[in-house]
Amino acid sequence: MPIIVNLDVMMARRKISLGELSEKMGITPSNLSILKTGKAKAIRFSTLDSICNILDCQPGDILEYRPESSGGLEFKI
Repeated sequence: MPIIVNLDVMMARRKISLGELSEKMGITPSNLSILKTGKAKAIRFSTLDSICNILDCQPGDILEYRPESSGGLEFKI
C-alpha cells in the first residue's frame, strides 16, 4: 500500500510510549498498535486529530504517500 504510517517515528521524537499515547487518547493499546504497525486499512479523522493534538504535529508527519512502482513493467496503450 502506498500510504506509510510514521506514527512510531513521531512517538519516538516526542518520547511517548504506546501505552501512554493510548491512555491519553482513550483507546486500547492494541487498536493503536494496529495503526502504528501500518496494518490499519483506514483511520478516522477524529483519531488523527487526537494523535496530532497529543503529539503536537501535523497529519503529514504521521501519514506519507509513496507511490508503488510498476515493477519495471511498461504499459502501452
